[in-house]
Amino acid sequence: MRTYSLLMIIATAWLFNGCIDPFEVNFVDFESALVIEATITDQLKPQQVVLTRTYEFEEDGPSAESNANVSVSDSAGNTFNFQDTGNGVYVSTQAFAAQSGMAYQLSVTTQDGRSYQSSTTQLTPAATIDDIRAERITNDNGEDGMAIFLDSFDPSGNAKNYRYEYEETYRIIAPEWNPRSLIGDPAGGCGVLKIPNSTDEEVCYRTDLSNAIILTSTEDLEEDRVANFMVRFINRNNYIISHRYSILVRQFVQSNEAYTFFETLNELSGSESLFSQTQPGFLQGNVFSNENRDERVLGFFDVSSVSEKRIFFNFDDFYPGESLPPYVEPCQPSAPPLVNPSGICVLRPIIDSGAGIYWGDNEPPGQNEGPFFIVRRICGDCKVLGSPEVPDFWIE
Repeated sequence: MRTYSLLMIIATAWLFNGCIDPFEVNFVDFESALVIEATITDQLKPQQVVLTRTYEFEEDGPSAESNANVSVSDSAGNTFNFQDTGNGVYVSTQAFAAQSGMAYQLSVTTQDGRSYQSSTTQLTPAATIDDIRAERITNDNGEDGMAIFLDSFDPSGNAKNYRYEYEETYRIIAPEWNPRSLIGDPAGGCGVLKIPNSTDEEVCYRTDLSNAIILTSTEDLEEDRVANFMVRFINRNNYIISHRYSILVRQFVQSNEAYTFFETLNELSGSESLFSQTQPGFLQGNVFSNENRDERVLGFFDVSSVSEKRIFFNFDDFYPGESLPPYVEPCQPSAPPLVNPSGICVLRPIIDSGAGIYWGDNEPPGQNEGPFFIVRRICGDCKVLGSPEVPDFWIE
Protein backbone atom coordinates (compact mmCIF):
# COMPACT_ATOMS: atom_id res chain seq x y z
CA MET A 1 0.00 0.00 0.00
CA ARG A 2 1.47 3.36 -1.02
CA THR A 3 0.27 5.25 2.04
CA TYR A 4 0.49 8.82 0.78
CA SER A 5 -2.12 9.61 3.42
CA LEU A 6 0.41 8.31 5.96
CA LEU A 7 2.90 10.93 4.82
CA MET A 8 0.41 13.72 5.13
CA ILE A 9 -0.87 12.57 8.50
CA ILE A 10 2.54 12.27 10.13
CA ALA A 11 3.87 15.45 8.58
CA THR A 12 0.80 17.33 9.74
CA ALA A 13 1.03 15.91 13.24
CA TRP A 14 4.67 16.94 13.32
CA LEU A 15 4.16 20.47 12.04
CA PHE A 16 1.09 21.31 14.09
CA ASN A 17 2.22 20.34 17.58
CA GLY A 18 0.77 23.32 19.35
CA CYS A 19 -2.55 25.12 19.63
CA ILE A 20 -4.16 26.19 16.39
CA ASP A 21 -4.07 29.82 15.32
CA PRO A 22 -4.96 31.31 11.91
CA PHE A 23 -2.07 30.64 9.56
CA GLU A 24 -0.90 31.15 6.00
CA VAL A 25 -0.19 27.91 4.15
CA ASN A 26 3.50 28.71 3.76
CA PHE A 27 5.93 27.04 6.13
CA VAL A 28 9.23 28.91 6.12
CA ASP A 29 10.86 26.45 8.56
CA PHE A 30 9.59 23.32 6.83
CA GLU A 31 12.13 20.49 6.95
CA SER A 32 11.86 17.63 4.49
CA ALA A 33 11.97 14.35 6.38
CA LEU A 34 12.66 10.90 5.01
CA VAL A 35 9.64 8.58 4.98
CA ILE A 36 10.25 4.83 4.98
CA GLU A 37 7.48 2.35 4.13
CA ALA A 38 8.59 -1.27 4.31
CA THR A 39 6.80 -4.51 5.02
CA ILE A 40 8.86 -7.66 4.50
CA THR A 41 6.77 -10.83 4.43
CA ASP A 42 7.12 -14.61 4.54
CA GLN A 43 6.08 -14.83 0.89
CA LEU A 44 8.91 -15.86 -1.43
CA LYS A 45 8.99 -12.89 -3.78
CA PRO A 46 10.93 -9.70 -4.55
CA GLN A 47 10.33 -7.57 -1.45
CA GLN A 48 9.68 -3.83 -1.60
CA VAL A 49 10.70 -0.67 0.26
CA VAL A 50 9.31 2.78 -0.55
CA LEU A 51 11.31 5.95 0.20
CA THR A 52 9.79 9.39 -0.12
CA ARG A 53 10.01 12.83 1.46
CA THR A 54 7.40 14.74 3.41
CA TYR A 55 5.88 17.68 1.56
CA GLU A 56 4.26 21.01 2.30
CA PHE A 57 0.55 21.65 1.88
CA GLU A 58 0.98 23.71 -1.28
CA GLU A 59 2.86 20.90 -3.01
CA ASP A 60 1.15 18.23 -5.12
CA GLY A 61 2.49 15.26 -3.16
CA PRO A 62 5.56 13.56 -1.77
CA SER A 63 8.77 13.48 -3.77
CA ALA A 64 10.58 10.21 -4.36
CA GLU A 65 13.92 9.60 -2.63
CA SER A 66 16.08 8.38 -5.50
CA ASN A 67 19.50 6.73 -5.80
CA ALA A 68 19.61 5.42 -2.23
CA ASN A 69 21.41 2.27 -1.12
CA VAL A 70 18.82 0.00 0.50
CA SER A 71 19.38 -3.42 2.06
CA VAL A 72 17.85 -5.82 4.56
CA SER A 73 20.11 -8.05 6.65
CA ASP A 74 19.21 -11.03 8.81
CA SER A 75 20.71 -12.52 11.94
CA ALA A 76 22.28 -15.34 9.91
CA GLY A 77 24.53 -12.88 8.11
CA ASN A 78 22.58 -12.71 4.84
CA THR A 79 22.15 -9.35 3.13
CA PHE A 80 19.47 -8.65 0.54
CA ASN A 81 20.09 -5.62 -1.66
CA PHE A 82 17.39 -3.49 -3.25
CA GLN A 83 17.46 -1.52 -6.48
CA ASP A 84 15.75 1.76 -7.33
CA THR A 85 12.91 1.09 -9.81
CA GLY A 86 11.66 4.69 -9.88
CA ASN A 87 9.10 6.76 -7.99
CA GLY A 88 10.76 5.93 -4.69
CA VAL A 89 10.11 2.20 -5.02
CA TYR A 90 13.04 -0.11 -4.23
CA VAL A 91 12.72 -3.81 -5.06
CA SER A 92 15.04 -6.58 -3.84
CA THR A 93 17.39 -7.90 -6.50
CA GLN A 94 16.50 -11.45 -5.47
CA ALA A 95 13.34 -13.02 -4.15
CA PHE A 96 13.41 -13.95 -0.47
CA ALA A 97 11.00 -14.76 2.34
CA ALA A 98 11.27 -13.81 5.99
CA GLN A 99 11.93 -16.85 8.18
CA SER A 100 10.59 -17.62 11.64
CA GLY A 101 13.13 -17.10 14.44
CA MET A 102 15.30 -14.81 12.32
CA ALA A 103 15.87 -11.13 13.12
CA TYR A 104 15.82 -8.56 10.30
CA GLN A 105 17.11 -5.01 10.02
CA LEU A 106 16.65 -2.41 7.30
CA SER A 107 19.53 -0.12 6.27
CA VAL A 108 19.22 2.95 4.05
CA THR A 109 21.91 5.35 2.84
CA THR A 110 20.57 8.29 0.85
CA GLN A 111 22.39 9.82 -2.09
CA ASP A 112 23.62 12.67 0.13
CA GLY A 113 25.38 10.14 2.40
CA ARG A 114 22.96 10.09 5.33
CA SER A 115 22.60 6.70 6.99
CA TYR A 116 19.44 5.22 8.52
CA GLN A 117 18.51 1.94 10.18
CA SER A 118 15.54 0.20 11.71
CA SER A 119 15.28 -1.69 14.94
CA THR A 120 15.77 -5.44 14.55
CA THR A 121 12.43 -7.11 13.90
CA GLN A 122 11.28 -10.71 13.83
CA LEU A 123 8.62 -12.44 11.76
CA THR A 124 5.21 -12.57 13.41
CA PRO A 125 3.23 -15.83 13.92
CA ALA A 126 1.25 -17.08 10.94
CA ALA A 127 -2.54 -17.01 10.63
CA THR A 128 -4.49 -18.09 7.55
CA ILE A 129 -7.53 -16.48 5.99
CA ASP A 130 -10.25 -19.12 6.18
CA ASP A 131 -12.91 -17.44 4.05
CA ILE A 132 -13.70 -14.33 2.05
CA ARG A 133 -17.21 -13.69 0.79
CA ALA A 134 -19.28 -10.95 -0.81
CA GLU A 135 -22.72 -10.06 0.53
CA ARG A 136 -25.27 -7.44 -0.43
CA ILE A 137 -26.05 -5.38 2.65
CA THR A 138 -27.43 -2.06 3.82
CA ASN A 139 -24.70 -0.43 5.88
CA ASP A 140 -25.04 1.71 9.00
CA ASN A 141 -25.44 4.81 6.83
CA GLY A 142 -28.41 3.29 5.02
CA GLU A 143 -26.43 2.66 1.82
CA ASP A 144 -27.16 -0.35 -0.34
CA GLY A 145 -24.00 -2.04 -1.56
CA MET A 146 -21.57 -4.94 -1.56
CA ALA A 147 -19.62 -5.86 1.56
CA ILE A 148 -16.50 -8.03 1.53
CA PHE A 149 -16.33 -10.08 4.73
CA LEU A 150 -13.41 -12.11 6.05
CA ASP A 151 -12.94 -14.94 8.55
CA SER A 152 -9.62 -16.01 10.05
CA PHE A 153 -8.56 -18.23 12.94
CA ASP A 154 -5.28 -18.88 14.71
CA PRO A 155 -5.64 -21.95 16.94
CA SER A 156 -2.31 -21.17 18.64
CA GLY A 157 -3.70 -17.83 19.85
CA ASN A 158 -0.43 -16.04 19.10
CA ALA A 159 -1.33 -13.79 16.15
CA LYS A 160 -3.76 -11.31 17.75
CA ASN A 161 -3.06 -8.21 15.63
CA TYR A 162 -4.10 -7.93 11.99
CA ARG A 163 -3.76 -5.38 9.21
CA TYR A 164 -5.40 -5.73 5.78
CA GLU A 165 -4.71 -4.50 2.29
CA TYR A 166 -6.54 -5.31 -0.92
CA GLU A 167 -6.23 -5.13 -4.67
CA GLU A 168 -9.50 -4.82 -6.54
CA THR A 169 -9.75 -5.54 -10.26
CA TYR A 170 -12.85 -4.95 -12.33
CA ARG A 171 -14.08 -5.18 -15.87
CA ILE A 172 -14.96 -1.93 -17.63
CA ILE A 173 -17.23 -1.90 -20.67
CA ALA A 174 -17.32 1.40 -22.55
CA PRO A 175 -21.06 2.05 -22.87
CA GLU A 176 -20.84 3.98 -26.13
CA TRP A 177 -18.17 2.03 -27.99
CA ASN A 178 -18.80 1.89 -31.74
CA PRO A 179 -17.27 -0.39 -34.40
CA ARG A 180 -16.83 2.71 -36.59
CA SER A 181 -14.69 5.76 -35.90
CA LEU A 182 -13.88 9.15 -37.39
CA ILE A 183 -10.58 10.50 -38.69
CA GLY A 184 -9.64 13.79 -40.27
CA ASP A 185 -9.85 13.77 -44.06
CA PRO A 186 -6.30 13.15 -45.38
CA ALA A 187 -7.10 15.61 -48.16
CA GLY A 188 -7.19 18.35 -45.56
CA GLY A 189 -9.77 20.94 -44.71
CA CYS A 190 -12.49 20.50 -42.10
CA GLY A 191 -13.84 17.21 -43.38
CA VAL A 192 -13.82 13.90 -41.47
CA LEU A 193 -14.14 10.33 -42.70
CA LYS A 194 -15.88 7.35 -41.15
CA ILE A 195 -13.70 4.21 -41.04
CA PRO A 196 -13.63 0.85 -39.20
CA ASN A 197 -12.63 1.34 -35.57
CA SER A 198 -9.16 -0.11 -34.96
CA THR A 199 -8.04 2.08 -32.06
CA ASP A 200 -10.76 2.22 -29.42
CA GLU A 201 -11.43 -0.67 -27.01
CA GLU A 202 -14.79 -1.76 -25.64
CA VAL A 203 -13.66 -4.03 -22.76
CA CYS A 204 -10.84 -3.24 -20.33
CA TYR A 205 -9.64 -4.15 -16.84
CA ARG A 206 -8.36 -1.95 -14.06
CA THR A 207 -6.68 -2.67 -10.73
CA ASP A 208 -6.81 -0.28 -7.78
CA LEU A 209 -4.99 -0.64 -4.46
CA SER A 210 -6.43 0.04 -1.03
CA ASN A 211 -5.38 3.37 0.45
CA ALA A 212 -6.80 3.07 3.96
CA ILE A 213 -5.40 1.57 7.16
CA ILE A 214 -7.59 -1.46 7.95
CA LEU A 215 -6.96 -3.02 11.35
CA THR A 216 -8.52 -5.42 13.80
CA SER A 217 -7.35 -7.20 16.95
CA THR A 218 -8.49 -10.28 18.87
CA GLU A 219 -6.55 -9.29 21.99
CA ASP A 220 -9.68 -8.91 24.11
CA LEU A 221 -11.49 -11.96 22.71
CA GLU A 222 -11.63 -15.45 24.18
CA GLU A 223 -9.99 -16.95 21.09
CA ASP A 224 -7.86 -15.64 18.26
CA ARG A 225 -10.69 -15.63 15.73
CA VAL A 226 -11.56 -12.89 13.23
CA ALA A 227 -15.21 -13.44 12.28
CA ASN A 228 -17.36 -11.56 9.79
CA PHE A 229 -14.89 -8.66 9.56
CA MET A 230 -15.79 -6.20 6.79
CA VAL A 231 -12.69 -5.32 4.79
CA ARG A 232 -14.42 -3.35 2.04
CA PHE A 233 -17.82 -1.78 1.31
CA ILE A 234 -18.78 -0.71 -2.21
CA ASN A 235 -21.84 1.44 -2.76
CA ARG A 236 -24.37 -0.06 -5.14
CA ASN A 237 -23.95 2.97 -7.43
CA ASN A 238 -20.20 2.57 -7.81
CA TYR A 239 -19.45 1.73 -11.43
CA ILE A 240 -16.61 -0.65 -10.49
CA ILE A 241 -19.12 -3.44 -9.73
CA SER A 242 -21.12 -2.90 -12.93
CA HIS A 243 -19.94 -6.10 -14.61
CA ARG A 244 -17.40 -8.48 -13.05
CA TYR A 245 -15.37 -7.63 -9.96
CA SER A 246 -12.52 -9.34 -8.13
CA ILE A 247 -10.77 -8.55 -4.87
CA LEU A 248 -7.54 -9.97 -3.48
CA VAL A 249 -7.29 -9.46 0.28
CA ARG A 250 -4.00 -9.75 2.17
CA GLN A 251 -3.90 -10.32 5.91
CA PHE A 252 -0.74 -9.20 7.72
CA VAL A 253 -0.10 -10.42 11.26
CA GLN A 254 1.56 -7.58 13.16
CA SER A 255 3.66 -7.26 16.27
CA ASN A 256 2.26 -5.21 19.15
CA GLU A 257 4.66 -2.39 18.25
CA ALA A 258 3.62 -2.34 14.59
CA TYR A 259 -0.07 -2.58 15.43
CA THR A 260 0.17 0.31 17.90
CA PHE A 261 1.97 2.44 15.30
CA PHE A 262 -0.65 1.85 12.60
CA GLU A 263 -3.52 2.18 15.07
CA THR A 264 -2.23 5.57 16.20
CA LEU A 265 -1.67 6.59 12.60
CA ASN A 266 -5.22 5.58 11.76
CA GLU A 267 -6.58 7.66 14.62
CA LEU A 268 -4.60 10.67 13.41
CA SER A 269 -6.12 10.34 9.94
CA GLY A 270 -9.43 11.80 11.14
CA SER A 271 -9.76 15.50 10.30
CA GLU A 272 -10.81 16.33 13.86
CA SER A 273 -7.66 14.88 15.38
CA LEU A 274 -5.41 16.60 12.84
CA PHE A 275 -6.63 20.07 13.77
CA SER A 276 -7.72 19.53 17.36
CA GLN A 277 -6.43 21.83 20.06
CA THR A 278 -4.41 19.03 21.62
CA GLN A 279 -1.85 17.97 19.07
CA PRO A 280 -0.16 14.55 19.36
CA GLY A 281 3.27 15.68 18.19
CA PHE A 282 5.65 13.41 16.31
CA LEU A 283 4.60 9.79 15.72
CA GLN A 284 7.70 7.70 16.36
CA GLY A 285 8.23 4.53 14.36
CA ASN A 286 11.14 2.08 14.50
CA VAL A 287 13.42 3.78 11.96
CA PHE A 288 16.09 6.30 12.90
CA SER A 289 19.17 8.20 11.74
CA ASN A 290 22.55 6.68 12.56
CA GLU A 291 24.28 10.08 12.72
CA ASN A 292 21.67 12.17 14.51
CA ARG A 293 19.11 10.49 16.76
CA ASP A 294 17.25 13.84 16.98
CA GLU A 295 16.54 13.76 13.24
CA ARG A 296 12.93 12.87 12.62
CA VAL A 297 12.52 9.85 10.37
CA LEU A 298 8.98 8.80 9.56
CA GLY A 299 7.58 5.35 8.97
CA PHE A 300 7.92 1.76 10.08
CA PHE A 301 9.87 -1.36 9.13
CA ASP A 302 7.52 -4.32 9.53
CA VAL A 303 8.21 -8.06 9.16
CA SER A 304 4.87 -9.83 8.86
CA SER A 305 3.48 -13.21 8.02
CA VAL A 306 0.84 -12.84 5.34
CA SER A 307 -2.12 -14.79 3.99
CA GLU A 308 -4.19 -13.87 0.96
CA LYS A 309 -7.37 -14.93 -0.82
CA ARG A 310 -9.21 -13.79 -3.94
CA ILE A 311 -12.89 -13.89 -4.89
CA PHE A 312 -14.93 -12.88 -7.96
CA PHE A 313 -18.54 -11.87 -8.41
CA ASN A 314 -20.81 -10.41 -11.08
CA PHE A 315 -23.28 -7.57 -10.64
CA ASP A 316 -26.11 -9.87 -11.72
CA ASP A 317 -25.23 -12.31 -8.94
CA PHE A 318 -26.61 -9.85 -6.39
CA TYR A 319 -28.69 -7.41 -8.47
CA PRO A 320 -30.50 -9.66 -10.98
CA GLY A 321 -32.58 -7.67 -13.43
CA GLU A 322 -31.64 -4.33 -11.85
CA SER A 323 -30.17 -1.38 -13.71
CA LEU A 324 -26.40 -1.03 -13.74
CA PRO A 325 -24.67 1.62 -11.63
CA PRO A 326 -24.19 4.91 -13.48
CA TYR A 327 -21.06 5.05 -15.58
CA VAL A 328 -18.08 6.92 -14.19
CA GLU A 329 -18.86 9.91 -16.46
CA PRO A 330 -22.08 11.09 -18.14
CA CYS A 331 -22.14 10.21 -21.84
CA GLN A 332 -24.38 12.70 -23.59
CA PRO A 333 -23.83 12.78 -27.39
CA SER A 334 -23.38 16.08 -29.19
CA ALA A 335 -23.19 17.00 -32.88
CA PRO A 336 -20.65 19.80 -33.43
CA PRO A 337 -20.80 21.41 -36.89
CA LEU A 338 -17.98 20.79 -39.33
CA VAL A 339 -17.42 24.54 -39.67
CA ASN A 340 -18.61 27.50 -37.63
CA PRO A 341 -20.06 30.66 -39.21
CA SER A 342 -16.56 32.18 -39.32
CA GLY A 343 -15.26 29.28 -41.41
CA ILE A 344 -13.21 27.74 -38.62
CA CYS A 345 -13.13 23.97 -38.30
CA VAL A 346 -15.06 22.71 -35.27
CA LEU A 347 -15.45 18.93 -35.42
CA ARG A 348 -12.09 17.96 -36.91
CA PRO A 349 -9.92 19.48 -34.13
CA ILE A 350 -12.00 17.54 -31.58
CA ILE A 351 -11.47 14.30 -33.50
CA ASP A 352 -7.78 14.97 -34.18
CA SER A 353 -7.11 15.68 -30.49
CA GLY A 354 -8.87 12.49 -29.42
CA ALA A 355 -11.17 14.37 -27.06
CA GLY A 356 -14.27 13.14 -28.87
CA ILE A 357 -15.05 9.95 -30.80
CA TYR A 358 -17.78 8.79 -33.15
CA TRP A 359 -21.14 7.79 -31.66
CA GLY A 360 -23.48 7.73 -34.63
CA ASP A 361 -24.82 9.57 -37.66
CA ASN A 362 -26.95 12.68 -37.23
CA GLU A 363 -29.45 12.54 -40.08
CA PRO A 364 -30.69 15.05 -40.81
CA PRO A 365 -28.56 17.52 -38.83
CA GLY A 366 -30.46 20.17 -36.86
CA GLN A 367 -29.68 23.84 -36.92
CA ASN A 368 -26.04 24.51 -36.01
CA GLU A 369 -25.35 20.77 -35.92
CA GLY A 370 -22.97 18.57 -37.87
CA PRO A 371 -23.58 15.21 -39.60
CA PHE A 372 -22.08 13.09 -36.78
CA PHE A 373 -22.76 12.57 -33.10
CA ILE A 374 -19.70 12.29 -30.88
CA VAL A 375 -19.12 11.47 -27.23
CA ARG A 376 -16.22 12.01 -24.87
CA ARG A 377 -13.48 9.45 -25.38
CA ILE A 378 -13.98 7.96 -21.91
CA CYS A 379 -17.47 6.88 -23.02
CA GLY A 380 -16.36 4.98 -26.11
CA ASP A 381 -12.80 3.88 -25.38
CA CYS A 382 -12.20 2.01 -22.13
CA LYS A 383 -8.43 2.52 -22.42
CA VAL A 384 -8.97 5.87 -20.73
CA LEU A 385 -9.74 3.93 -17.55
CA GLY A 386 -7.91 0.63 -17.88
CA SER A 387 -6.06 -1.87 -20.04
CA PRO A 388 -7.56 -4.18 -22.67
CA GLU A 389 -5.24 -6.96 -21.53
CA VAL A 390 -6.98 -9.65 -19.49
CA PRO A 391 -5.15 -10.13 -16.14
CA ASP A 392 -3.38 -13.48 -15.76
CA PHE A 393 -5.45 -14.38 -12.69
CA TRP A 394 -8.81 -13.52 -14.27
CA ILE A 395 -11.44 -16.24 -14.44
CA GLU A 396 -15.02 -16.18 -15.63
